[in-house]
Amino acid sequence: MSAVMPVGPILSALKRNKVGALLMALQIALTLAVVANALSVIQRHWTDMSRPSGLDEANIFSLQNQWVGEPKDLYARIQTDVAALRSLPGVVDAEATNSYPLSGWTYVVGIRLKSSQANSSIQTSLYMDTSHGLAAQGLRLIAGRWFAADEVSEWNSSKSAPFIVVTAALAKRLFPGGDALGASVYVLDDRPMRIVGIVEQASSGSGSGSGYVDLSTFVPYQFVNNLLLYVVRTKPGQQAAVMQEAKQRLLDISRVRIVDSIQRFSESRTKVFAVAAATSWLLGTVCALLLAITACGTVGLTMLWVAQRRRQIGMRRALGARRIDILSYFHTENLLIAGSGALLGIAGGLGLNLWLTKHLAMTRMSPAYIVVGACIVLLLSQLAVLWPAIRAAAVPPSLAARGL
Repeated sequence: MSAVMPVGPILSALKRNKVGALLMALQIALTLAVVANALSVIQRHWTDMSRPSGLDEANIFSLQNQWVGEPKDLYARIQTDVAALRSLPGVVDAEATNSYPLSGWTYVVGIRLKSSQANSSIQTSLYMDTSHGLAAQGLRLIAGRWFAADEVSEWNSSKSAPFIVVTAALAKRLFPGGDALGASVYVLDDRPMRIVGIVEQASSGSGSGSGYVDLSTFVPYQFVNNLLLYVVRTKPGQQAAVMQEAKQRLLDISRVRIVDSIQRFSESRTKVFAVAAATSWLLGTVCALLLAITACGTVGLTMLWVAQRRRQIGMRRALGARRIDILSYFHTENLLIAGSGALLGIAGGLGLNLWLTKHLAMTRMSPAYIVVGACIVLLLSQLAVLWPAIRAAAVPPSLAARGL
């Protein structure tokens, strides 16, 4: 007798167990739809979390500074502070800013090619930097130049910043032809700003689905506010020592302030992606539980069918069926059910993704995830039915003779 089972007898047997077969197929379909979409979300989260920031991550730390009260000489105080930080042994450079890539504070504005294109602007993360921004953050300039000291003005002053620096991704988005350097764009108001430099990368890490993650803009403004960030870049291997001295140096200058949130860049990155990491682990746990429940359901239902068919199995064995024939029967039967469930799951998974894309602003799922999910579910189903099938193949032919 051939180990390849004809489908006709299997379908006839399934007609007598329609409810069980239908429930198994629906369970597999639900599992596939959820697992495929979850894998897509997890992959996007991990892509965001592993994306390079474009900064010298290993040697950067930041401090949050807030003065008590409302001093009138904020600009002078900031200049004194950054000068003191730059004078510390082991410091490459430092600056005061409103934010920096992956700091957790993201200021998003629209950037456009014409002043009248307000409705068709591209979202970009905006960072206010001085002439020290390039060195203080370790950004890599690939075209043009950074800001000169005389081009930096105080934030909220009447002087407009005529120059900006953008990331390579934003330059390509604005000018697909590659002629971004020297071009004029509009960011904060209707006054043109010329692109004088392009940096390789500066990721905001705004989260999965955000279209402006790598679209960053730097403007030559000295951020002046009662609450701001000091960004310090150190020489390799000296970060720990500088972090201990930086706070004390600022307090020695003035104790009428609060200096806190002293953190390495790696800590800032971890906090920015904390929700994404937790979501990924949660979705991964849900997927594992769903797959385990599906496997257990397959094992349980197949065991039930084996118990109900022990006499028929014994008769087949008595008529010459080999163990491999019994194994083939149950694996083929399971493959028909799981295959039907997978087809339903593919349709359901794609439909679920369309709904999530429309209502939760998620990106479209790659067909690869539904294919991978279908392969995982089918393989799991075949593995789950193996043990019950082995037990069925072990039924002795003598059971048929005893009428069991």
